[in-house]
Amino acid sequence: MAEGNQSTVTEFILAGLTNKPELQLPLFLLFLGIYLLTVLGNLGMIILILLSSHLHTPMYFFLSSLSFIDLCYSTIITPKMLVNFVTKKNVISYQECMTQLYFFIAFVISECHMLAAMAYDRYVAICNPLLYNVTMSYQICSWMVGGVYGMGFIGAAIHTFCMLRVVFCKANIVNHYFCDLFPLMEIACSSTFVNEVVLLCLSAFNIFIPTLTILGSYIFIIASILRIKSTEGRFKAFSTCSSHFSAVAVFFGSLAFMYLQPFSVSSKDKGKVSSVFYTTVVPMLNPMIYSLRNRDVKLALNKLFQKKKFHV
Repeated sequence: MAEGNQSTVTEFILAGLTNKPELQLPLFLLFLGIYLLTVLGNLGMIILILLSSHLHTPMYFFLSSLSFIDLCYSTIITPKMLVNFVTKKNVISYQECMTQLYFFIAFVISECHMLAAMAYDRYVAICNPLLYNVTMSYQICSWMVGGVYGMGFIGAAIHTFCMLRVVFCKANIVNHYFCDLFPLMEIACSSTFVNEVVLLCLSAFNIFIPTLTILGSYIFIIASILRIKSTEGRFKAFSTCSSHFSAVAVFFGSLAFMYLQPFSVSSKDKGKVSSVFYTTVVPMLNPMIYSLRNRDVKLALNKLFQKKKFHV
């Protein structure tokens, strides 16, 4: 059939996480709670870093950027997912779907590279402490964050442009709770070969390069920690690294499982479960893992509360 004779889709229906009625309310309450914690944790972290002068360091500059990214892409995905639990048919227009796809990809790619930038920051701080202020100056940090967002928005533009070329006709039910690449390609009428090649190439770059940067940084960090004579100091450093590394493993592991496989062997249901981790769980956990266990953050919170008590 000629492409001109096909009736193109103007809206999609998001299938959601599950079609079991008895699970709709419990899942709505669960993900509403997760989203509220995500907003509270990440917005609170951004405000705390802005208000506390002793947190105006490269490490917390990156942390505030990470919190902003988590807040943004969680907000892009979760509210629409919550609608799916309370309505019979969750409709999203073609334009809204492509917009959601673009910003979701932009912030996910940005998160990948932001985690790498944070790992590099810790490498410089632990392995080259005397050169830290020069190596991680405000100007360099700003360029790094700008580069992170640049890669995110350029990568998203490439993916979205490729998706805009795809023709959708008749089938308009997206077997997911948001507009993602694989579920959209499943219902396409035209060939998605170019999309699949672009997806595998960019996913490999945006997952492997940050992963290698993080692994390389941690190898040098661990080598430096092992030279610390104090057992308590070594345990404390390893404890901090393990919590950071576990969060990175969950995020990159779920991304790799979802995107670093051929389109033909990707599992629909497994893809949904994997997506839940990096779209809802990781943004909620990041403020706790990276910040709330941090002594500097606890000190900043105490000072903030003391100031409020004093003014009252």
